[in-house]
Amino acid sequence: MALRISLSSSPSLHPTPSGRNYSPTSSLVPTRCVDWSSNKRRVASAISKEIRKESIVTVRCSLEATQEEAAAAAVAVAVAVEGQVTEVSKDTFWPIVNAAGDKVVVLDMYTQWCGPCKIIAPKYQELSEKYLDVVFLKLDCNQDNKPLAKELGIRVVPTFKILKEGKVIKEVRGAKFDDLVVAVDTAKSS
Repeated sequence: MALRISLSSSPSLHPTPSGRNYSPTSSLVPTRCVDWSSNKRRVASAISKEIRKESIVTVRCSLEATQEEAAAAAVAVAVAVEGQVTEVSKDTFWPIVNAAGDKVVVLDMYTQWCGPCKIIAPKYQELSEKYLDVVFLKLDCNQDNKPLAKELGIRVVPTFKILKEGKVIKEVRGAKFDDLVVAVDTAKSS
């Protein structure tokens, strides 16, 4: 998406949002913003002769990628490695789960400040090295990933969600390693 700004070449009085006029100090004064992201023909025909005489400058920024491009980029980097715990985000979680197919997926939902999360993390890593046919993921339930955590129904950390074919089939709340091992074995056998 590109932001287009019309610039006038001669100084004049322009109303501000508050209704007051101001005298510009520069020779290039923004007079209108035109959104060209939707129907270009309709927007172009609605522009007055005054604006057509003005220069239209395209300003690009780092937020230019569309949601589709961002999702495609997330899919490109969404790869889980066997024998390792893969860090996921709200953008990479579902592509990895969908790519896992009928494999069991275990998601560790944690936070940076959680003591029990830190204690169980090395054991979770060992579990991922033991079960090579299971995909092990971890999600930091921070502000960025809050929508996914809410979608998955997180209430306490750590919480382990066991998924199969894209659906949550088991949940283990708390740093209960033995319960987690039983849940993974049960999911694998079903």
